[in-house]
Amino acid sequence: MYKKVTKDGSKYRLAGVVLTVLSLSIASAAVAGGPVAAPTAAETRVTAQIGVASQYVSKGVARSNDEPSVSGSIELSRHGFYGSLFASSAELSQGSDAEVVATLGYRTKIAEIGLDVSVINRDFPGTRAGVDDSLIENQADLSGQMGPVSTRVRINYTADGFGSTQEAWWIEFQGGVALDDYTKATVAVGDRTAEGGAEYTAWNVGVKRKLPFDLALDVRWYDTDGHSYGDAYDGRLVAALTYSF
Repeated sequence: MYKKVTKDGSKYRLAGVVLTVLSLSIASAAVAGGPVAAPTAAETRVTAQIGVASQYVSKGVARSNDEPSVSGSIELSRHGFYGSLFASSAELSQGSDAEVVATLGYRTKIAEIGLDVSVINRDFPGTRAGVDDSLIENQADLSGQMGPVSTRVRINYTADGFGSTQEAWWIEFQGGVALDDYTKATVAVGDRTAEGGAEYTAWNVGVKRKLPFDLALDVRWYDTDGHSYGDAYDGRLVAALTYSF
């Protein structure tokens, strides 16, 4: 059903090992409280967000069977280290009715380039018996800002993916421009390669607008070149309303 990885497997495995070691090293330092680099913030901060969307989409693929979804997240950060918990309703073919994401990571800046390295645990409650219902990802983000223009490169790797998927990579490039103090337009293109899983390129384009009372509205078009995999990979317009506190 799915394609196999067509790229140089040994090169990707080596890069995966490097990313895993780097992520785990920073996560271990966070647990131990040891310094890694100059912190981006000295104070302890707690932030949270709740939201509702016309659909739940992750890595360009619909994960709520074209049904509305609700989500919530909370993050605790100090000295650049952070831990967060995110949950969203979902409806996957493997029976999953939710996605729960726990993240431990570190953010800093190097020569005005933002660096965010994290270890991510994803669980899919409700998955039918016999299907692997959790995975661990290692992720690194590099970001930059020049006036109203922002950029981000994301590299995400898992050695053992969801269900029958084994090694998998998600590499995404995102660009954005602030249209005014409250509105930002962004476009992103991501590529997924996987051993035993779907391989596709996904893209999205949309606008996010800050509203009164700490609300924000995001309207975005998602699509992929993997329509042959099923309806979840088709193009779709998604609106999401969030409240941050």
